[in-house]
Amino acid sequence: MSEPQFEVEIIGPDGVPVGVVRRQPPPPRHVWLHVLLFLLTFVTTTLVVGLSNVAIPELTSLAALRRALAMPKMWASGIAFSIPLLSILLAHEMGHYIACRRHRLDASLPYFLPIPLGIGTLGAFIKIRTPLANKRELFDVGAAGPLAGIVVALPVLVLGIALSQPVSELPLSGMWVFGEPLLFKAVGRLLHPELRAGSDLLLHPTGFAAWFGLFATALNLLPFGQLDGGHVTYAMFGRRQRRWAWPLLLVLIALGFVWTGWWLWAVIALAMGVRHPRLPDEDAPLDPRRRLLAWLCIVIFLLCFTPEPITIVP
Repeated sequence: MSEPQFEVEIIGPDGVPVGVVRRQPPPPRHVWLHVLLFLLTFVTTTLVVGLSNVAIPELTSLAALRRALAMPKMWASGIAFSIPLLSILLAHEMGHYIACRRHRLDASLPYFLPIPLGIGTLGAFIKIRTPLANKRELFDVGAAGPLAGIVVALPVLVLGIALSQPVSELPLSGMWVFGEPLLFKAVGRLLHPELRAGSDLLLHPTGFAAWFGLFATALNLLPFGQLDGGHVTYAMFGRRQRRWAWPLLLVLIALGFVWTGWWLWAVIALAMGVRHPRLPDEDAPLDPRRRLLAWLCIVIFLLCFTPEPITIVP
């Protein structure tokens, strides 16, 4: 049984809590489980994407699957996707984790979620066991993930687009067509000026990983409830986030007529809580450094967001 965490709240002259003093949280628990989930996610992301890049008919048969697993191209393309994607996700979650440790919050290491479908993973998350005391803690924990993730995503994006192949036109069937966030489009035009003439980009697996890294960043920065964007906007705007949350949810629902996946995220926002829970210092302003980082998070969201992320051509 773990020792209860010692916590003393510091109250400012206006009666608003300004900080807490905590005992150092316990070391990470069940490290083996986090390592196992990470390794399983590495396997699923490598295999799912790698197998999708080899042209073997009737891949559902055991003999065809064995032939595919023996192909160097399968492993090369799968690893070119899985390592950069997991690097982005790991950086994001470790950003949250390190921010928690700095504030002496008891938090788990990242849980990765492997799945043998789609891109091989449902992402990752950490579990924070200590209640956050004020908006400074809330902001630091919420913003650390997207900021750390984008630092890793940017070089992956540059490398992935540099390795991608400009083509005059894309295949007419059997592919995923990705909407281009502003950041993706800017790097693409910079590295492949011929894209301005109307050609398309056939993504390298690393470019594929970078795109999903940007997409995951945008999803996390949606300004609702317990998402990172909800933490950042509530820390920045206080009660105004609670007033704007429902109108912004209606905007997300309207975007569902462009891409139906936004309706799923509207349901997720409803389940997690559209408005952020109140903190005692709701109306206290952030310091200038945190305000600057909050605006940076909003800019990152705008650069990574696209109204129609994925179109599947049968």
